[in-house]
Amino acid sequence: MYNPAHFVESRPEVLRALVEHYPLATLVSPGGGELRVTHLPLLYCGDEHIVLRGHMARANHHWRDHAGGEALAIFHGPQHYVSPSWYPSKTEHGKVVPTWNYVTVHARGTLQFIHDTAWLLENVRALTNAQELHQPQPWSVDDAPKDYIDKLLSAIVGVELRVASIEGKWKVSQNRPPEDREGVIAALESRGALDMSRLVRDYLGTA
Repeated sequence: MYNPAHFVESRPEVLRALVEHYPLATLVSPGGGELRVTHLPLLYCGDEHIVLRGHMARANHHWRDHAGGEALAIFHGPQHYVSPSWYPSKTEHGKVVPTWNYVTVHARGTLQFIHDTAWLLENVRALTNAQELHQPQPWSVDDAPKDYIDKLLSAIVGVELRVASIEGKWKVSQNRPPEDREGVIAALESRGALDMSRLVRDYLGTA
């Protein structure tokens, strides 16, 4: 992706945090003479050697048509429109235009599909536990009848992306002067866009 130096985020712990907080990925790979696209949650596994794991419906032609080779998983974090009227510099010289702030992680690697029932059950448990962790009354796979779970497992296929490279883009007003960034923070906070306002503030001191 196009990623100017001032928007690049490469710290492993920051990239992992975004994937874990926003696990719904857009998975893209070649297949059937075109690009196949599936939206699915992926679980971040490993440290030095990153693996992303999930599952998709067996009825989905993505896994059947996958041509092998490289695949791309895209994760999206907070995003928000930025109005030129938020910049103090608008009243100084008027040389401002609208833009969009966003954060995203791209993970590229080798994609494979898994049919082993034990693997699928472990993956479903792990994905569920990660999301149920902070629920007042966490739901467990074991709360459902075993025959019901077994039937559902037969209707899915495991997904595993062995990541060869991972890249982050944090476009959070770093290219604006400090006073304009403060204006963006104030406007975002007034609109309740607190996740994005925090990101702009976190990167306030960067060039």
